This record gives sequence, structure tokens and C-alpha cells, in this order.
Amino acid sequence: MERDYPLEKVRNIGIIAHIDAGKTTTTERVLFYTGVSHKIGEVHEGETTTDWMEQERERGITITSAAVTCFWTPTYAGTDKSKKHRFNIIDTPGHIDFTVEVKRSLRVLDGAVVVFDGVAGVEPQSETNWRYADEANVPRICFVNKLDRTGASFEHSYATILDRLTKKAVRMQIPIGLEEKHEGVVDLLKMKAYYFEGDMGNKVIEKDIPEDMKADAEKYHGELIEKIVEQDDALMTEYLEGKIPTMEVLKKTLRKAVIDNAIFPVYAGSALKNKGVQLVLDGVVDYLPSPLDIPPIPGINVDTEEPMVREASDSQPFAALAFKVATDPFVGQIIFFRVYSGTLTAGSYVYNPRTRNKERIGRILRMHANDREEVKQVFAGEIAAAVGLKDTITSDTLCDENNPIILDRIVFPEPVISLRIEPKTKADQEKMGMALNRLAQEDPTFKVSTDQETGETIIAGMGELHLEIIVDRMKREFTVEANVGKPQVAYRETITGSAEVEGKYIKQSGGRGNYGHVKIKVKPMVPMTKEEVADLPKNTKRVDGFEFINTIKGGAIPQEYIAPCEKGFKEGLDRGILAGFKLVNVSVDLWDGSFHEVDSNEMAFKIAASMAVQDACRQARPVILEPMMKVEVVTPDKFMGDVTGNLSSKRGLIEGMEDRGMNKVVKAIVPLSEMFGYMTGLRSMTEGRASFTMEFLRYDIVPQNVADTIIAARK
Repeated sequence: MERDYPLEKVRNIGIIAHIDAGKTTTTERVLFYTGVSHKIGEVHEGETTTDWMEQERERGITITSAAVTCFWTPTYAGTDKSKKHRFNIIDTPGHIDFTVEVKRSLRVLDGAVVVFDGVAGVEPQSETNWRYADEANVPRICFVNKLDRTGASFEHSYATILDRLTKKAVRMQIPIGLEEKHEGVVDLLKMKAYYFEGDMGNKVIEKDIPEDMKADAEKYHGELIEKIVEQDDALMTEYLEGKIPTMEVLKKTLRKAVIDNAIFPVYAGSALKNKGVQLVLDGVVDYLPSPLDIPPIPGINVDTEEPMVREASDSQPFAALAFKVATDPFVGQIIFFRVYSGTLTAGSYVYNPRTRNKERIGRILRMHANDREEVKQVFAGEIAAAVGLKDTITSDTLCDENNPIILDRIVFPEPVISLRIEPKTKADQEKMGMALNRLAQEDPTFKVSTDQETGETIIAGMGELHLEIIVDRMKREFTVEANVGKPQVAYRETITGSAEVEGKYIKQSGGRGNYGHVKIKVKPMVPMTKEEVADLPKNTKRVDGFEFINTIKGGAIPQEYIAPCEKGFKEGLDRGILAGFKLVNVSVDLWDGSFHEVDSNEMAFKIAASMAVQDACRQARPVILEPMMKVEVVTPDKFMGDVTGNLSSKRGLIEGMEDRGMNKVVKAIVPLSEMFGYMTGLRSMTEGRASFTMEFLRYDIVPQNVADTIIAARK
């Protein structure tokens, strides 16, 4: 079977933005203009294609990322079918509680369209998503949307991008008119005006630039050309000599710069009023990378742990990354995966290096939100979904058994909030366990555990809305009724000093005994960059807030007991000293110990290590840490004093204030424990006119009086 689209004509893109910037509305326009849907669904009417879950339609927000395949011929190509491109698009959520969806989607995408609200410009979640895209090294084009709204300003939004995100952004377009006078856009590269006429703006009409805009257009055209020629020394020299490069050369240079993350083009328009979306799609074709333009995917050899890479080619051995697990009521469990190299045929077997097992691919589906089309084969650079994989979870590599490789795993943030949950009836008990496990498989930021002391089930997630949706899904999808406790903050503990102790576990009970003896030093872990961690010596391991250093000399502890010691340290850190919260950011140096030829065994060393680390942390000045949230409140001016006073009373640190249209924006850092139910208080304080967003920032040490209260409550 042949691939129907050459790799250079494939674009894997995501649409990312802050909540309410118009991502889903933009995606709906894309589906309409590319012919996937014959009518435009609106978010406010609950009829969109990609927001297909009941909860999404009720709340008007995106909760789960949806994958859609569509086809686009650039507007300037007319009816030339040879210019047709295939887009695999992922529409991601904007709400901070579902940030996992953005993170995992960016990991498998080659490019992204970042949508901004034309009134607000850059908002808190825009910054988080931009940071995730930076981490994943994903090229982006920006779309300033909602320029038809009252208070819209393209220049203000563009200034916030330069100020808060990147100095590498450059205007590709400027809008013709704003608010109710927004009519079209001026293309600063071609120096033409574009209007969107006909039913749903599907006719793109090219005209001359309006007279009153010519001076601005000339000025910004010059800035754009300069920014492009700066990317190439030879072009720069010619340009300084007075030679203007051809359109073809300019577009080629700009494409290379966008793929290298050296330029981020900024487009303008209004998705709701059907203006500008087609030109953004042209930009995706012209400037965002195909799978051939991105570097080969790095991984490690399963057996030797040596670094290796896979090229984006059908002829290479098969390698794919599972980035999402979803449950479909009709087909069961679906695994979304991105193929990096090779091809995969339905009915064939794939190898999972994590489980070291083979699994059979039953069917391969190409997804259109929650509709699906069955295909026999997928090729390198494609995104698809598989049915029939039982043991595959998010972040697993699927590969060819004869050429195994492990691709880099996706790193997810830890939950910051937890709830106690219990089934309402005996019948719900068994179903609840199954439902929670299924939901935890789908969402790596949702964790389920059991309180060892009380036997209660605890669910943990990224925020109140996140857990509310989980409980709602349990009720609707798995018909499980549950009682839910009050939200609990995911506190942590750490140490602020160092200590040196020895741990001995010696038991004689006739016959073989147990003998484990370790000497350790503990100290706070020093923060490091990714590069510094990669350069650490072989005897040092860092994982999830724990550093293990093995400086044993002369075989004082035999090699086979080192791993049990490490396991013992990890288990010892699971239960904190002050209030039983998990200990984090602890560095443990195993530097000496002894063993017994007969009585030593793995269990004895594990217990000795666990006891030693608990004892050491007790002496190393332990403290409690609490999650601090970055809070942004948008409020009318007259309530400003009430809002800031209220945040200060919640142990909040006011970071700054600014104007946004007619409103004021207050930025603060506030402990999560003080923010439960904040929306209700804010509404009553501001006659229901203020709104706020909040996202996790960092863990900070709890003040002593608060720590005393927490410790007392745990006893």
C-alpha cells in the first residue's frame, strides 16, 4: 500500500491558547474551510466538532485534546490539486487543570498555532503553553484572534507577545479596522489587502491596501524584510547594497527561520467573524515544518542504553510514541500514537520496551474528534489511534521487535490537590475501583491511592475543576455514585540542613538471620538544569525530587545490595517526619556500611536504608512545603482595593497591577490552601463582575504557625 500524501506535504500541528482565546472556534473554522464539516459549530451553542464530551458542551470549555485530520490547498494555489496538504490537527484545552493535554500534545506535534485574545493579549496560560512549546522546541505561528471585540487592539496584543513571550515575534499582517469595523487584513510580505466575503467568509478577495494604511504597511513591511534578511548573511549583504530579495527567496528564508525558532510570525483576524483563518492555514503550509524538517527523533538502545536516533522515513524500522489513552464506549480502549519512523499495518505486532512484551494491533483508526475512519496502514509522520493494546500506557514507545528503541518519555507535573472519595453503595464499590483505574490510565496527572491508616481512597489532580470533572465522568461514563470529601492540599516535606547517620538492621532468630548496615549523609538537593543533570557522574542518579549518590569504596557493601538500598531510601522518603507527607528534594549519599557473608540479604539492606534515611531527615531540620499558585484577577477598577486586600489576607504576595481595557489586572502569588472556594467570595465582593485564573508555580516553606496547625490536624 502506498502513502497517499508525501511526507513534505504533511503538517502535524496543535492549536494552543489560554482559556477563552478562541481555540476551538478557530479549529471549527479550519474544519469548515478544509471541507471536513459542512456547517460551522459554535462553542456557545454547544455544537462544536472537537468539544464532543458532554461536560465540554455544557461548560463551553475544552477538557480533552481532540485529533482531526483534514486537507488544505493554499488560497494562492487556486485549484492546483498538486499543492494540497494533509493536516493532522490537535485542539488542546486552555484551562490550567487540563494542562497535561497541552504538554503531551506538544511532545508529538511538529508545529503549533498559538491563539491570543485580541483584547487581553498574552494571558497566564498563554505563558505556560509557550513555555511547554519552548521545552518541546516546537515552531509556532501566532494568531491574534477576536479583533472584532470591543476593546480589541492588535498592537497591544503584539506588544504583550514581545514583552512576555519572545522578542523574535514579527508582524506578518495588520488588521483593516478593529471592533465592529474589522473588515480584513493587510499581508505585509505581499503588500496586499485581503477581505473575506461570501457565505461564512469563504471567498478570499485580494485588493490594494487602503490609502490611509499605506504608510503603516510600508513601515512594518520594512521591519519584516529586515527581520528575514538578518537570518542569512549573504542576503543581508545584498539587502544593504540595495537589492531586495525575490518573494520566493524571502519565503524560503522565513520558513527556515520559523522552523529554527528564530522567528514567530504574527497573524491577525477574527475566527468568529470568519476573517483571517484561511491565511493562517496558508502560513501553516508555507512556514511550519513537515516531519522531514524536524531533527531525527532521539532515543536509547534498549539493551546497551546507548543514544540512537530514528529518521522520519517509511524505510526505517518502526518507532512510535503513545501519547494518549482514551476510552471509547463503542470500541473500548484507544491508544493515540505518533509514528516517527517506519510503517504499521493493522493486525501486526508491536514491541513495548517498558513491558518487554509484544502486543497485536487489532485495528488502526484515523480520528476526526470522536468519529473514526478505519485504515489498513499508517506511515512515518502520521498521528493515528490503535485498538487492541491492553498493556500500553501514556509515554510508552511502540517499536519493531528486531530493532528496539526507547523514545524519551513525557514528563508530567505532580498533582497539587487531593480528595477523599467513597462509593455510595456496596454495588458502586467494585465499579469505582475499575472506573478510577481507567481514568488514571487516561490521565497521567490524575493519581489514585489508599490512605494506609484509614483505608480510604484518595484521588489527586491538578485543581478543583479537574477532580470535579473526574467525579462527573465516573458518574456518567461508569454509572458510579460517590461521596466526595473536602479538597486537601498536596503538601510535601523537605530538609533544610544536613545529617550523617548509620542504619543497622540485625535480627537473629535461629538459623539464617538478617544483617544490613549502611552509613549515609543527607542534604538538600541542589536545583539543576537539564544539561547539568545530563552531565552528572555515573554514581549519581536523580529522579522525582530524590538524588542517590553511591560513593561506596572497596566493596564495603556488595554491588547486589546497592539497588535494594536505593529502594529502601525511596520508601523511607515516602512518609515524612513532621506530618507524614512525602519528602522531596533530598540528596542521599551512601558512603559506607558492612555486610555478613551468610546473614545479609536484599530485604535486610532495604530495611536498614529506610530506617537510616528517616533517622537522618529527622536530624536535618525538616520543614513542610506548600504549593504556591500564580493568581491573576481581572476586576473593574472600583473593586481593586477589596481584591488586593482580600488576597493579602490570604497570605498572598501582590506582584503587580496593570490595565487591561476598562479593567484592572492584579497579579499575586497565593498558597493553594487559601484559594479553595475563592470564586464565590470574589463574585460577592465584585457584584459578580471579576474573574480569575490560577496555576501552580512552585513549592514554598510553610510559616511556622501554619505548619503547627497542619501537624496538629494530622495527629
